[in-house]
Amino acid sequence: MTVLGLGAMGTALVEAFLAGGHATTVWNRTPGKADGVVARGAVVAETVAEAVAASPLVVVCLWDDAVVRDVLHPVADALAGRVVVNLTNGTPAQAREMAAWAAEHGVEYVDGGIMAIPPGIGTEHAFVLYSGAEAAFEAHREVLERLGAAKYLGADAGLAALFDLALLSGMYGTFAGLWHSLAMVRTENVSAAEFVPMLGPWMQAMIGGNLDRLAHQLDTGDYGHEVVSNLAMQAAAFPNIVQASLDQGIRPDLMAPIQRLMDQAVAAGHGAEDVAVVVDLLKN
Repeated sequence: MTVLGLGAMGTALVEAFLAGGHATTVWNRTPGKADGVVARGAVVAETVAEAVAASPLVVVCLWDDAVVRDVLHPVADALAGRVVVNLTNGTPAQAREMAAWAAEHGVEYVDGGIMAIPPGIGTEHAFVLYSGAEAAFEAHREVLERLGAAKYLGADAGLAALFDLALLSGMYGTFAGLWHSLAMVRTENVSAAEFVPMLGPWMQAMIGGNLDRLAHQLDTGDYGHEVVSNLAMQAAAFPNIVQASLDQGIRPDLMAPIQRLMDQAVAAGHGAEDVAVVVDLLKN
Protein backbone atom coordinates (compact mmCIF):
# COMPACT_ATOMS: atom_id res chain seq x y z
CA MET A 1 0.00 0.00 0.00
CA THR A 2 0.92 3.67 -0.11
CA VAL A 3 1.00 6.01 2.87
CA LEU A 4 1.02 9.78 2.37
CA GLY A 5 2.32 11.63 5.41
CA LEU A 6 5.08 10.74 7.85
CA GLY A 7 4.28 12.72 10.94
CA ALA A 8 4.20 10.87 14.24
CA MET A 9 0.94 9.12 13.37
CA GLY A 10 1.75 8.48 9.72
CA THR A 11 5.04 6.89 10.72
CA ALA A 12 3.26 4.67 13.23
CA LEU A 13 0.85 3.54 10.49
CA VAL A 14 3.73 2.65 8.18
CA GLU A 15 5.51 0.73 10.91
CA ALA A 16 2.37 -1.29 11.61
CA PHE A 17 1.93 -2.16 7.93
CA LEU A 18 5.58 -3.17 7.62
CA ALA A 19 5.36 -5.26 10.78
CA GLY A 20 2.49 -7.12 9.13
CA GLY A 21 4.63 -7.90 6.11
CA HIS A 22 2.93 -5.45 3.74
CA ALA A 23 5.04 -3.76 1.08
CA THR A 24 4.64 -0.03 1.70
CA THR A 25 5.49 3.01 -0.37
CA VAL A 26 5.69 6.33 1.46
CA TRP A 27 5.71 10.01 0.60
CA ASN A 28 6.17 13.05 2.81
CA ARG A 29 6.39 16.75 2.03
CA THR A 30 9.50 17.18 4.19
CA PRO A 31 12.49 15.16 2.94
CA GLY A 32 14.39 13.06 5.44
CA LYS A 33 11.49 11.94 7.59
CA ALA A 34 11.37 8.60 5.82
CA ASP A 35 14.79 7.40 6.95
CA GLY A 36 13.47 5.36 9.86
CA VAL A 37 10.78 3.51 7.93
CA VAL A 38 13.10 3.00 4.95
CA ALA A 39 15.45 1.17 7.31
CA ARG A 40 12.51 -1.12 8.09
CA GLY A 41 11.75 -1.79 4.43
CA ALA A 42 9.56 1.04 3.15
CA VAL A 43 10.10 2.50 -0.31
CA VAL A 44 10.21 6.28 -0.71
CA ALA A 45 8.42 7.96 -3.59
CA GLU A 46 9.80 11.26 -4.82
CA THR A 47 6.40 12.65 -5.79
CA VAL A 48 2.78 12.17 -4.78
CA ALA A 49 1.98 10.87 -8.26
CA GLU A 50 4.72 8.26 -7.98
CA ALA A 51 3.47 7.21 -4.54
CA VAL A 52 -0.11 6.90 -5.74
CA ALA A 53 0.91 4.84 -8.75
CA ALA A 54 2.62 2.30 -6.49
CA SER A 55 -0.52 0.84 -4.91
CA PRO A 56 -4.27 0.39 -5.34
CA LEU A 57 -4.67 1.43 -1.67
CA VAL A 58 -3.63 4.94 -0.63
CA VAL A 59 -3.72 5.74 3.08
CA VAL A 60 -3.61 9.45 3.87
CA CYS A 61 -2.54 10.89 7.22
CA LEU A 62 -1.71 14.58 6.87
CA TRP A 63 -1.96 17.71 9.01
CA ASP A 64 -5.50 18.77 8.18
CA ASP A 65 -8.19 18.82 5.50
CA ALA A 66 -6.63 21.74 3.64
CA VAL A 67 -3.35 19.85 3.25
CA VAL A 68 -5.21 16.73 2.10
CA ARG A 69 -6.85 18.75 -0.65
CA ASP A 70 -3.57 20.38 -1.66
CA VAL A 71 -1.92 16.96 -1.93
CA LEU A 72 -4.69 14.91 -3.55
CA HIS A 73 -6.44 17.30 -5.96
CA PRO A 74 -3.46 17.66 -8.33
CA VAL A 75 -3.24 13.85 -8.70
CA ALA A 76 -6.95 13.18 -9.19
CA ASP A 77 -6.40 11.43 -12.51
CA ALA A 78 -3.77 9.12 -11.00
CA LEU A 79 -6.13 8.24 -8.15
CA ALA A 80 -8.95 7.12 -10.46
CA GLY A 81 -9.79 3.46 -9.84
CA ARG A 82 -7.92 3.39 -6.53
CA VAL A 83 -9.07 3.38 -2.92
CA VAL A 84 -8.25 6.34 -0.71
CA VAL A 85 -8.50 5.83 3.04
CA ASN A 86 -8.21 9.24 4.64
CA LEU A 87 -7.19 9.00 8.30
CA THR A 88 -6.55 12.74 8.68
CA ASN A 89 -8.55 14.28 11.51
CA GLY A 90 -11.40 16.37 10.13
CA THR A 91 -15.08 17.21 10.38
CA PRO A 92 -18.06 15.27 9.01
CA ALA A 93 -18.70 18.03 6.45
CA GLN A 94 -15.10 17.85 5.23
CA ALA A 95 -15.33 14.06 4.89
CA ARG A 96 -18.53 14.31 2.86
CA GLU A 97 -16.99 16.95 0.60
CA MET A 98 -13.95 14.74 0.03
CA ALA A 99 -16.20 11.77 -0.72
CA ALA A 100 -18.13 13.83 -3.29
CA TRP A 101 -14.88 14.99 -4.90
CA ALA A 102 -13.60 11.41 -4.99
CA ALA A 103 -16.79 10.15 -6.63
CA GLU A 104 -16.47 12.79 -9.34
CA HIS A 105 -12.98 11.50 -10.15
CA GLY A 106 -13.68 7.76 -10.00
CA VAL A 107 -11.95 7.31 -6.64
CA GLU A 108 -13.35 5.00 -3.96
CA TYR A 109 -13.25 6.96 -0.73
CA VAL A 110 -13.21 5.80 2.88
CA ASP A 111 -12.88 8.26 5.73
CA GLY A 112 -11.44 7.26 9.08
CA GLY A 113 -10.86 8.31 12.65
CA ILE A 114 -7.91 6.92 14.59
CA MET A 115 -8.74 6.30 18.24
CA ALA A 116 -5.22 5.86 19.53
CA ILE A 117 -1.99 7.74 20.07
CA PRO A 118 0.95 6.79 17.81
CA PRO A 119 2.55 4.29 20.24
CA GLY A 120 -0.79 2.48 20.46
CA ILE A 121 -1.11 1.81 16.74
CA GLY A 122 -1.09 -1.90 16.02
CA THR A 123 -1.83 -2.85 19.63
CA GLU A 124 -4.96 -4.27 21.24
CA HIS A 125 -5.72 -0.85 22.68
CA ALA A 126 -6.21 0.85 19.30
CA PHE A 127 -9.30 1.00 17.15
CA VAL A 128 -10.02 2.91 13.97
CA LEU A 129 -13.41 4.14 12.80
CA TYR A 130 -14.28 3.94 9.10
CA SER A 131 -17.16 5.15 6.94
CA GLY A 132 -17.77 5.58 3.24
CA ALA A 133 -17.41 3.09 0.40
CA GLU A 134 -18.25 -0.23 2.06
CA ALA A 135 -16.98 -2.53 -0.68
CA ALA A 136 -13.65 -0.71 -0.73
CA PHE A 137 -13.37 -0.94 3.04
CA GLU A 138 -14.18 -4.64 3.08
CA ALA A 139 -11.68 -5.33 0.30
CA HIS A 140 -8.91 -3.89 2.48
CA ARG A 141 -10.24 -4.69 5.95
CA GLU A 142 -7.57 -7.27 6.66
CA VAL A 143 -4.67 -4.91 6.05
CA LEU A 144 -6.41 -2.04 7.87
CA GLU A 145 -6.82 -4.31 10.90
CA ARG A 146 -3.04 -4.06 11.28
CA LEU A 147 -3.60 -0.57 12.68
CA GLY A 148 -6.15 -1.60 15.29
CA ALA A 149 -9.66 -3.01 15.46
CA ALA A 150 -11.53 -1.74 12.38
CA LYS A 151 -15.04 -0.46 13.11
CA TYR A 152 -17.14 0.30 10.02
CA LEU A 153 -19.97 2.74 10.73
CA GLY A 154 -21.80 3.03 7.43
CA ALA A 155 -21.85 4.41 3.91
CA ASP A 156 -22.13 8.05 5.01
CA ALA A 157 -18.52 9.21 4.79
CA GLY A 158 -19.06 11.72 7.61
CA LEU A 159 -19.88 9.18 10.30
CA ALA A 160 -16.30 8.25 11.19
CA ALA A 161 -15.38 11.90 11.75
CA LEU A 162 -18.56 12.46 13.78
CA PHE A 163 -17.85 9.52 16.08
CA ASP A 164 -14.17 10.44 16.27
CA LEU A 165 -14.86 14.01 17.39
CA ALA A 166 -17.65 12.91 19.73
CA LEU A 167 -15.32 10.44 21.44
CA LEU A 168 -12.62 13.10 21.68
CA SER A 169 -15.19 15.48 23.16
CA GLY A 170 -15.92 12.94 25.88
CA MET A 171 -12.21 12.58 26.57
CA TYR A 172 -11.43 16.29 26.68
CA GLY A 173 -14.54 17.03 28.73
CA THR A 174 -13.43 14.46 31.29
CA PHE A 175 -9.90 15.84 31.26
CA ALA A 176 -11.32 19.32 31.88
CA GLY A 177 -12.86 18.16 35.13
CA LEU A 178 -9.67 16.37 36.12
CA TRP A 179 -7.54 19.42 35.38
CA HIS A 180 -9.81 21.68 37.41
CA SER A 181 -9.93 19.35 40.40
CA LEU A 182 -6.15 19.05 40.47
CA ALA A 183 -5.76 22.82 40.19
CA MET A 184 -8.02 23.24 43.22
CA VAL A 185 -6.21 20.90 45.60
CA ARG A 186 -2.79 22.10 44.53
CA THR A 187 -3.61 25.54 45.92
CA GLU A 188 -3.17 23.94 49.35
CA ASN A 189 0.08 22.22 48.41
CA VAL A 190 -1.59 18.85 47.97
CA SER A 191 0.46 16.87 45.48
CA ALA A 192 -1.13 15.31 42.42
CA ALA A 193 0.32 11.95 43.49
CA GLU A 194 -1.55 12.23 46.79
CA PHE A 195 -4.89 13.23 45.24
CA VAL A 196 -5.03 11.00 42.16
CA PRO A 197 -5.57 7.70 44.06
CA MET A 198 -8.80 9.22 45.37
CA LEU A 199 -9.75 10.89 42.10
CA GLY A 200 -9.36 7.79 39.91
CA PRO A 201 -11.84 5.49 41.68
CA TRP A 202 -14.31 8.36 42.08
CA MET A 203 -14.28 9.10 38.35
CA GLN A 204 -14.60 5.40 37.56
CA ALA A 205 -17.65 5.07 39.80
CA MET A 206 -19.36 8.26 38.62
CA ILE A 207 -18.73 7.90 34.89
CA GLY A 208 -18.16 4.23 34.15
CA GLY A 209 -20.91 3.14 36.49
CA ASN A 210 -23.54 5.42 34.99
CA LEU A 211 -23.03 5.26 31.22
CA ASP A 212 -25.66 2.58 30.58
CA ARG A 213 -28.21 4.51 32.63
CA LEU A 214 -27.33 7.72 30.78
CA ALA A 215 -27.78 6.00 27.42
CA HIS A 216 -31.21 4.72 28.45
CA GLN A 217 -32.31 8.17 29.59
CA LEU A 218 -31.21 9.82 26.35
CA ASP A 219 -32.70 7.15 24.09
CA THR A 220 -36.05 7.13 25.88
CA GLY A 221 -36.22 10.80 26.81
CA ASP A 222 -37.19 9.77 30.33
CA TYR A 223 -35.15 11.87 32.76
CA GLY A 224 -37.59 11.56 35.66
CA HIS A 225 -37.52 7.85 36.47
CA GLU A 226 -35.83 6.77 39.71
CA VAL A 227 -33.95 10.05 40.11
CA VAL A 228 -31.61 9.86 43.09
CA SER A 229 -29.93 13.26 42.79
CA ASN A 230 -32.15 15.71 40.96
CA LEU A 231 -30.98 18.61 38.86
CA ALA A 232 -32.30 21.33 41.20
CA MET A 233 -30.26 19.94 44.09
CA GLN A 234 -27.11 19.71 42.00
CA ALA A 235 -27.64 23.16 40.50
CA ALA A 236 -27.99 24.63 44.00
CA ALA A 237 -24.65 23.17 45.07
CA PHE A 238 -22.70 23.78 41.87
CA PRO A 239 -22.03 27.50 42.47
CA ASN A 240 -19.94 26.44 45.46
CA ILE A 241 -17.45 24.84 43.05
CA VAL A 242 -17.17 28.09 41.13
CA GLN A 243 -16.94 30.25 44.26
CA ALA A 244 -14.41 28.00 45.98
CA SER A 245 -12.30 28.04 42.84
CA LEU A 246 -12.31 31.83 42.79
CA ASP A 247 -11.50 31.92 46.51
CA GLN A 248 -8.52 29.63 45.87
CA GLY A 249 -7.30 31.72 42.97
CA ILE A 250 -8.39 29.22 40.31
CA ARG A 251 -10.12 30.36 37.12
CA PRO A 252 -13.58 28.75 36.81
CA ASP A 253 -13.45 28.76 32.99
CA LEU A 254 -14.01 25.00 32.74
CA MET A 255 -16.81 24.86 35.32
CA ALA A 256 -18.84 28.03 34.65
CA PRO A 257 -20.43 26.76 31.40
CA ILE A 258 -21.75 23.71 33.26
CA GLN A 259 -23.38 25.94 35.87
CA ARG A 260 -25.06 27.99 33.14
CA LEU A 261 -26.52 24.86 31.54
CA MET A 262 -27.80 23.57 34.87
CA ASP A 263 -29.42 26.91 35.69
CA GLN A 264 -31.08 27.03 32.25
CA ALA A 265 -32.46 23.53 32.71
CA VAL A 266 -33.88 24.34 36.14
CA ALA A 267 -35.42 27.56 34.81
CA ALA A 268 -37.05 25.52 32.03
CA GLY A 269 -38.81 23.34 34.61
CA HIS A 270 -36.50 20.32 34.73
CA GLY A 271 -35.39 20.67 38.36
CA ALA A 272 -36.97 17.39 39.47
CA GLU A 273 -35.33 15.42 36.68
CA ASP A 274 -31.89 13.88 36.29
CA VAL A 275 -28.97 16.12 35.34
CA ALA A 276 -28.66 14.29 31.99
CA VAL A 277 -31.49 16.47 30.69
CA VAL A 278 -28.90 19.19 30.01
CA VAL A 279 -27.84 17.21 26.93
CA ASP A 280 -31.04 18.38 25.21
CA LEU A 281 -30.11 22.00 25.88
CA LEU A 282 -26.99 21.65 23.73
CA LYS A 283 -29.05 21.47 20.53
CA ASN A 284 -28.96 24.67 18.47
